[in-house]
Amino acid sequence: MRYGREDEDWDLMVKEGQRFLIELAQLGRPTSYTEFNAVLAQRTGLRRFDFDQQPERAAIGQLLGEIVDNTRGNSGVMLSALVQYLGANDAGPGFYKLAVQLGLLEKHASAATRDRFWIEQVKLTYQEFGSK
Repeated sequence: MRYGREDEDWDLMVKEGQRFLIELAQLGRPTSYTEFNAVLAQRTGLRRFDFDQQPERAAIGQLLGEIVDNTRGNSGVMLSALVQYLGANDAGPGFYKLAVQLGLLEKHASAATRDRFWIEQVKLTYQEFGSK
């Protein structure tokens, strides 16, 4: 059980979320947490994450972290860079926290440095996972 979901369901969400983000990279476009959540529910038949609940927000962050773990390899590219807040041009705080944990970003990086890092990750994601 992870975040109140059966292990098989969680693994399915990771698989489908990863597949969706790779498809987006091939199209050269980002997504929002809202769209990502809706696509996960549609593709898996499982309930959506409830973003009004902090544990549910943490759960989707964990899920995105697992997708990064599965796909990062030696490239250092964070596929989750494609997921942004709806109506905003930025990744969530969990993205930056994971980047720090992975040694890709300094812990006390300035807002400008964080923005540059995120933009670079989006570009690298398109290059790494995009159609070749």
